[in-house]
This record gives sequence, C-alpha cells and structure tokens, in this order.
Amino acid sequence: MAATRKKFIIVCLIVSVFAGIAKITRAQCITMGDQICGKWMSEDKNLSVQVYKDGDRFKARIIWFDDSDDKSRPMDTRLDTENPDVDLRFRKILGMSVLEKLIYQPKTNSWEKGVIYDALHGRYWDSSASITPDGLLKVTGYWHFKFIGKTLKFTRI
Repeated sequence: MAATRKKFIIVCLIVSVFAGIAKITRAQCITMGDQICGKWMSEDKNLSVQVYKDGDRFKARIIWFDDSDDKSRPMDTRLDTENPDVDLRFRKILGMSVLEKLIYQPKTNSWEKGVIYDALHGRYWDSSASITPDGLLKVTGYWHFKFIGKTLKFTRI
C-alpha cells in the first residue's frame, strides 16, 4: 500500500513538473510575440508607428510622420486621398491603421500573414515582420513573394 502511494506521489510530481514547463513555455511565447509591441521610428526618421496587439493578431497605426514637404498642410489635416476605396479617402492619415493581421510564429520568431497599407500609393501588400538581433524591426511589404518586396527598418522609441 505504501509503495502504491509513493508511486502515485511520484506520478503527481512528474505531471506537475510537465504542466509547469508547458505553462512557462506558453508564457514565453506570449512574451516573445509581444516584443513587437511599442512605438517605432523609421530608419529615415520620417514615420513613427505604434504596434499593438488585437486578440491574437498584431496591428500598427501611424502616430507621426514628417509633414515638412508642405507646411500649409499640417500632419493632422492630411487625408488618405490615394485610397482605392472612395469612401476611405476622407479619413485622416494620422492615427490610421497601416498594418493588420500579423500573426506571431514562435518557430521562426517572426510575424507573418499580415497586410500593410501604403498610403502614399493607395495599395495593400502582404507583409511580414521580424526583429533583428540588434533590436531593429524589419517590416516587409511584398506581392506574393517576399523577394519581390520592400523592407523598412524601424528603431524602438
């Protein structure tokens, strides 16, 4: 009877250890996936975005852009005039969502299957993102194949 009880306690301990490891691993995935969240400035210092989590997906919105090309049109008055959807041409660029649907992939430590909007040209592209070892956020917009795309780099602010 004592041997059976001892085996039962050992089995319970083993199950507890594995459950704890699974919980830690799941928490690390959440933490690793959330590392993309925050405010980022483009390498050219002409655009700043805020990346945030919405459910299990990640999005980004414009929080600042360089409006020095035309001082008569301040940043907070500029509209999405190039949007292919006529109904969206009157929305402000400032605060506009430009990146949606990114899903964190723990195996590659990257964010995939997103859609990015290019407000300058009114086009939508597939997108992916990753964070380099030196902490830069690389966002790639592409059409079907990543090697056909363009990559922008951002620094955390």
